Amino acid sequence: MKIPLVGAVVDERFLNHRLKSTSLAGIITGVTATLLFAYRYYVNHVWSWDLLSVALTFVGVKMALMAWYLITD
Repeated sequence: MKIPLVGAVVDERFLNHRLKSTSLAGIITGVTATLLFAYRYYVNHVWSWDLLSVALTFVGVKMALMAWYLITD
């Protein structure tokens, strides 16, 4: 794939590594938010609505994208 303007510096391997690292970062962030919410709930008995919203957004987006890729692939 030839990329205009930065094609000499950026190649497919770079884009593939960026895709994998971004995906892994998103998964780690979602799991961390979920674990932190669970810790605050079970240890401190406090509902952290902000962490719950981050965790549910992560799960919702992940499931929607998995369904989209399954349908369109």
